[in-house]
Amino acid sequence: MTLSACGSGDDGAASDTIRVTLANHVWTDNIKKALPEFEKQSGLKVEVTQLGEDQLSDQYNVKLNAGSADIDVMMYRPLQEGKLFARNGYLADLSELVKSPTWDFSDFQSGPMEATTYEGKPVGIPIITEQEVLYYRKDLLAKAGLDAPPKTLDELKDAAAKIKAAEPDVAGFVARTGKSTAVTQFSSFLYSFGGDFVDGGGKAAVNSDAAKQAYAYYGGLIKDAGPANVSTDMGWPEAMAIFTQGKAAFYTEANSLYKNATDPAKSKVSDQVGFAPFPAGPGGSKPYNIPSWALGVNASSENTANAWKFIEWATSKEETLAQQKSGVPGARTSVWASPEGTSTFPEDMVAAIEASNKTGVGHDRPQVVKVAEAREIVGQPIVDAITGKDAAAAADTANAAFQQFLDDEAK
Repeated sequence: MTLSACGSGDDGAASDTIRVTLANHVWTDNIKKALPEFEKQSGLKVEVTQLGEDQLSDQYNVKLNAGSADIDVMMYRPLQEGKLFARNGYLADLSELVKSPTWDFSDFQSGPMEATTYEGKPVGIPIITEQEVLYYRKDLLAKAGLDAPPKTLDELKDAAAKIKAAEPDVAGFVARTGKSTAVTQFSSFLYSFGGDFVDGGGKAAVNSDAAKQAYAYYGGLIKDAGPANVSTDMGWPEAMAIFTQGKAAFYTEANSLYKNATDPAKSKVSDQVGFAPFPAGPGGSKPYNIPSWALGVNASSENTANAWKFIEWATSKEETLAQQKSGVPGARTSVWASPEGTSTFPEDMVAAIEASNKTGVGHDRPQVVKVAEAREIVGQPIVDAITGKDAAAAADTANAAFQQFLDDEAK
């Protein structure tokens, strides 16, 4: 779908028409409604091309590879294609542009900015964030005599086992189990055990002691306290369905999906759902705090200055606050410090997000070019652990394959 907000203008250098390509998302719907005011204030015109994710990827693949200048601003996924775009030189260096004093670059959270930075240079501005939090059933905790949600992974394991033993038809814990889809949610367990997908030298690290412990814990928790006959290909829709049907006490998931659990039309337990910060492991509580989407400037654009004017406005404190009030979590610290910015979220969710903002890690999957392939490799030990196989041996096998992958990608 193409929307021309105020017609089209000259396509040459320094055009007063900014061509913006955006994904189908509530953020996009909101920004489109606000465009007339931006155009009135700036004297510029904005042409928006709005596409589904697959169409968006296809268009970027064609136009960016060809060095096309007919995209000025692009909405992209930093953790899915960000490294590919940056390495290929598709994203303009924003180092000088972010120095705009009234815009306040320092207000952006470090976790999301980590994901939109390449070789020390900002190449994108995060617009939508996600953190992993603990969903839980208040009624089941009370029935089990627990007066607060677990603060550590050890406490989570004990509480999940206790509730499952007392409630035969209810799982103590549920989470994603699919080899690829589970990687993002497993990442917070990995970090909280003190590990990561690669070490400080860029070498594969999914068989470190911390990683082996994390794989064993995640897989073991689902195996021992999870749903009976648990499937090993669950993504978030399947795991969420188990939780919202009242069949699980605890569930770790992206906060962006919380309305599925609190909406009475979607959840049988909507009035009993609580949220808590991700439980601490040996390495502390280190959930991911990531940008699911960001805005960047096409390095081939001939209209960089005006492209930045659009981004500067769309990611301003005022627009970020407006987006957050509509339910789109922002990457600015100021909107989370504002009562107005948190008014539409459950109080315990706000507390969980604020905790994540302080200790969160800026990636939830390996930071590589071929992300899908990497997820398949590092996700295999999750499945093996769930099915009762030796998690440590699976981690060793995965590490060798992942190191080979990294070596091949570096060639």
